[in-house]
Amino acid sequence: MLFTTRCTKDDHKPENPTNGKTAAVFNPGLVYGTMTDQDGNSYKTIKIGTQTWMAENLRTTKYRNGEAIPEITDNDEWGNLLTGAYCNSENDSDIIMIATYGRLYNWYAVSDSRNLAPKGWHAATIDDLQILTDYLGGSNVAGGKLKETGTTHWSLSIDATNETGFTALPGGYHNSNGYFHPYGYYGYFWSGDETNANESWEWALYYNGGSIGGYSNPKAFGCSVRCVKD
Repeated sequence: MLFTTRCTKDDHKPENPTNGKTAAVFNPGLVYGTMTDQDGNSYKTIKIGTQTWMAENLRTTKYRNGEAIPEITDNDEWGNLLTGAYCNSENDSDIIMIATYGRLYNWYAVSDSRNLAPKGWHAATIDDLQILTDYLGGSNVAGGKLKETGTTHWSLSIDATNETGFTALPGGYHNSNGYFHPYGYYGYFWSGDETNANESWEWALYYNGGSIGGYSNPKAFGCSVRCVKD
């Protein structure tokens, strides 16, 4: 007698230990969607104006084609890279911290042709950010409308309303000299747009105000990533 096992599509869906572990404080008055990346991470999504954004920081360890993104924990090696890599802030291995703040990626991972974002999504560009900022009333106030409220994760909660549901978090950054700026103060996000051969644009939210800023920093920086639906 032959026995067969019946499988459903979900039986082959990759699982990830960070799923369901985020401590982020989402806006309870809004309806969120969901998406899943190539690593099996599940995220909340939110529609803001004409755009649909991830409402959590990216935490994949794989490109869209399934190939691994190297995790680099050595500071000297990180600063000398010219290829894609990720790290966790302060090389933290705590599952809840990773689930909440996501991972930090260098620009080479964001720009890699294998794609950091899952199919149907892309890492935010300057144009995406401009559309978002304009919709929210300009750069002087947009940041506050994007930030998670309270001081669970932000060291201060000045001008934070999270009325958009974006739930921006202060994951810090990793500079090209190996220094980690810690959680709690700044959320730095890659835009995916080059400014010159050595630098690219990133945008920032601050613990002490509701504005949003743009900077040109070395491609070896490690920053958070948010993706936008195509």
